[in-house]
Amino acid sequence: MGWLFLKVLFVGVTFLGCLYRLVDFCCSGDARGQKPNFVIILADDMGWGDLGANWAETKDTANLDEMAAEGMRFVDFHAAASTCSPSRASLLTGRLGLRNGVTHNFAVTSVGGLPLNETTLAEVLRQAGYVTGMIGKWHLGHHGSYHPNFRGFDSYFGIPYSHDMGCTDTPGYNHPPCPACPRGDRDGPSRTHERDCYTDVALPLYENLNIVEQPVNLSGLAQKYAEKATQFIQHASASGRPFLLYVALAHMHVPLSGTRLSADRRGRRPYGAALREMDRLVGQIKDKVDRTARENTFLWFTGDNGPWAQKCELAGSVGPFTGSWQTHQGGSAAKQTTWEGGHRVPALAYWPGTVPINVTSTALLRCCFTPTVGRLESMEPFRPSAWNNTRPFTSPVSTTRGKPLMKGCATCPFFSPCKRREPLEKFLSHLSEKEQLISFHLLVWLLRSSGAKCLNYFLYGKGQEPES
Repeated sequence: MGWLFLKVLFVGVTFLGCLYRLVDFCCSGDARGQKPNFVIILADDMGWGDLGANWAETKDTANLDEMAAEGMRFVDFHAAASTCSPSRASLLTGRLGLRNGVTHNFAVTSVGGLPLNETTLAEVLRQAGYVTGMIGKWHLGHHGSYHPNFRGFDSYFGIPYSHDMGCTDTPGYNHPPCPACPRGDRDGPSRTHERDCYTDVALPLYENLNIVEQPVNLSGLAQKYAEKATQFIQHASASGRPFLLYVALAHMHVPLSGTRLSADRRGRRPYGAALREMDRLVGQIKDKVDRTARENTFLWFTGDNGPWAQKCELAGSVGPFTGSWQTHQGGSAAKQTTWEGGHRVPALAYWPGTVPINVTSTALLRCCFTPTVGRLESMEPFRPSAWNNTRPFTSPVSTTRGKPLMKGCATCPFFSPCKRREPLEKFLSHLSEKEQLISFHLLVWLLRSSGAKCLNYFLYGKGQEPES
């Protein structure tokens, strides 16, 4: 037992929080002449098992599987929350919901949004000279200064919240089935439907600050998104400036469009048809990147949270993360829960010549992605071979608002401020699972008892910022 204690003490003291192996974009090697472009594609309610590269039973994601084979697949990637708004807020700020103030979904009637004192990734990149654009679902506030155009995005095309939060003329597949928008008589039978159906406000489609369609035609929304995304990439590339494109898809959230299914002669289920439609949309964006800015564009695909299990056959697959205990109690192990299926999501990175091909990694968490992009944006050179290593990121990216948006573990607990460069994995590989668990708890105790600034800052918002 004494030897066990010495082993875990050595690991804890040596690394002070380097519990996850992460990608390190180091500042060494030859400089690149250009800043990289970023394309972030966020699926909605997509399960870990909906990606064919993750789960052999899925046969509907040919383009995404190809992207996985040509890039890096993160098999242990976790969203920062298991619901829409908190997850998206963390993606754009690099801060967990308890830090950025977004812990619940915003409603149609919400007058607020992502707190205005929070800095978004788009604001950081726009200050660095980037063209910034967003397409798709926002769901971080749709009134006044909470609109995407005032949160760092030069252009916006999309819907302000989930597309089940407003009626349409083509409702699609949902549980319970919802009616089309009421016509004429406000006291008509449409008001007798389930409380989960929104019939008071027709779903709007925005282009910047203007509503260009209301209600939205869901059957044509995916193609509109694809066209806008390819146009943005083309125009931004032609401008000679680096760009950020954030595409927040409507797929795989209900209601699922019925158009593709009716055209499917094989009569496959609605979810599979919608998954193939989403895959084609992603394929169109990737093809445009390949034709326009292949060598200098980082393309990232992931999901906001797990599938919505209450939607039965209209929900996706969590793969092996079924949460046997929870489901035996009559509950769910997917969206809106802290069980693994609720926040473990697909994640792919694609950047020819920089991201190694056909690699599987267990690195990264959602809150760590935003600071990573902020690091890549910096003027300092980095080496592409850093993708092949797994070392903690330490350098800061500050903002003009003076908040530690992307600074060490003040932003994310897995971005350690420690200066040691050896990956923790090398040392933990010699420990048993029990020893690793003891190491973790001992490490937390060491940090707390020593007054470690990083842990205090992350958990309680107190103390000084950690050194970079």
